[in-house]
Amino acid sequence: MRQYQIKEVKEVSKIVCNQCGKEIPVVNGRAEEGVFSVDYTWGYFSEKDGERHSFDLCESCYDRLLASFQVPAEIEG
Repeated sequence: MRQYQIKEVKEVSKIVCNQCGKEIPVVNGRAEEGVFSVDYTWGYFSEKDGERHSFDLCESCYDRLLASFQVPAEIEG
């Protein structure tokens, strides 16, 4: 006798840069270009306590964000 288990699979079908609106190509659930993804839940000592923020940036928008920093990000490699 065969027993089956129903599985729900979630696969990325589309990624859009939240800053500029550019669509990043996705093939078989994987981005075909560099994408900076943030998924952050704010903590207790924040004005946003408990809020979850998530967004994606294309590489160009990420570069512009980094260029705006007063203190440069640490980059290795």
